[in-house]
Amino acid sequence: MSEIGDSEPNGNSAIGRRGFLAGAAAVAATAAAPAAVQLAAAAPAAAAGAGRPNILLIVTDDQPKQTEWATPQIVDWIAGHGVRFTHGHVTTPLCAPSRSSVFSGRYAHNHGVRNNGASHSLDQHTTVQRYLREAGYRTGLFGKYLNSWTLADNPPHFEEWALLQPAYNDASWNVNGTVQTLPGYTTNIVKNRTLAFLDKAATDSRPWFAYVTPYASHAPNVPAPKYADTVVPPWNGRPSVPEADRSDKPGYIQNATATLADGQAVRTKQLRTLLSVDDAVQAIHDKLVALGQLDNTLVIYLGDNGFTWADHGWLKKSVPYSPSHEVPFYLSWPAGGLGAGTSDHRIVANIDVAPTILDAAGITPDTPQDGHSLLTAYSRNHLLVEWWKQGTAAGGPPTWSSYVAADKQYTEYYALHTDANGTVSGTGEVKFREYYDLAADPYQLTNLLYQATPQQEQALGVPALAAQLATDRAA
Repeated sequence: MSEIGDSEPNGNSAIGRRGFLAGAAAVAATAAAPAAVQLAAAAPAAAAGAGRPNILLIVTDDQPKQTEWATPQIVDWIAGHGVRFTHGHVTTPLCAPSRSSVFSGRYAHNHGVRNNGASHSLDQHTTVQRYLREAGYRTGLFGKYLNSWTLADNPPHFEEWALLQPAYNDASWNVNGTVQTLPGYTTNIVKNRTLAFLDKAATDSRPWFAYVTPYASHAPNVPAPKYADTVVPPWNGRPSVPEADRSDKPGYIQNATATLADGQAVRTKQLRTLLSVDDAVQAIHDKLVALGQLDNTLVIYLGDNGFTWADHGWLKKSVPYSPSHEVPFYLSWPAGGLGAGTSDHRIVANIDVAPTILDAAGITPDTPQDGHSLLTAYSRNHLLVEWWKQGTAAGGPPTWSSYVAADKQYTEYYALHTDANGTVSGTGEVKFREYYDLAADPYQLTNLLYQATPQQEQALGVPALAAQLATDRAA
């Protein structure tokens, strides 16, 4: 598969995992440039001296980008002693499609999981856990797996697992093949199961891969009792929340009714649930320190999608507006030279997770991938973000795809829908379009294509964007 929007199509082959950071540091516009240069020089030697890294992949549920107040320990460890990606995205803002992209490094139109009901469509041979297991890694899964996955079905290519049927308290789990109820708060159970898995490293010399995925901060956003009444910082919205005139938006947004108070209520509950995730991740950090494995553990943290807090009247995900597809995205690997606390301003996405892990582990994939290793100098100039409507019922967003760059976003809505298995039907006719100048209008208030003349569309470069979007969707 070719990459969408390659600006350096040969970047991956030119660097390799041992010399990755020199290019990454050049792309990352950090506040402390000399520190980035020093880190770049140290990276190849540090990586060459380390064995295969352990891999810790943490994926939260419905966590929007503006939630760092609730995760200070996570931010301090993984971003503060690693890399914060300031333009982190998911390529489909919906749980199962996004997680399938994390596993496979592929867009949803390629891996086939276009909605939450199609989880069994994922080709498990393409997954990062398959590669790592076959390469001798000890593999573990703790928490949520894929929506619509049958709980009694064991997750392929994991040696040990505690697979959660999503809930916050006294949930059903598949624990190493046995379906059972485990009493207690599920974020704590995810933590404890992960710690037990890590403890085995004291007697098992194999490198390990742990996929850690609590249910937080997904609705119903139930906090642990200790955080049930925690006071969170006030939030008075952003310009996209009280947007009074939405006549330039698609019909489902014109009909959206969520208010600032609705957004504030969801935000409060999400932050309270994330406090327990912060505690769990800190406990994992402390365990790695005790085991002497912190430095040579590659840690990647991201949300499976974002969430709107009543932006444009919408209180969900699944839409092409920034809060829905932008996510927190951090990486740390001190032994690989990524431990200094830098910022990387490249456009990165969930499809880059699997290629990054395989690159760090020295594994060459034998199945197609659309993403690129974040350990190379590769930099895209835009990203395809896509979403499919399931069924034909009225309401909700139609199927759409979007060209997302740092300074602009172009979106098309289509007469397409999927069935429960992800099979696509419809004419494909473009029903509505949006264009936002993200530099001048970061909150996406003014759709510049609304009542635009052909001359205005030409001036915006829309014909070329539409052609590129069609190419991206077919790649």
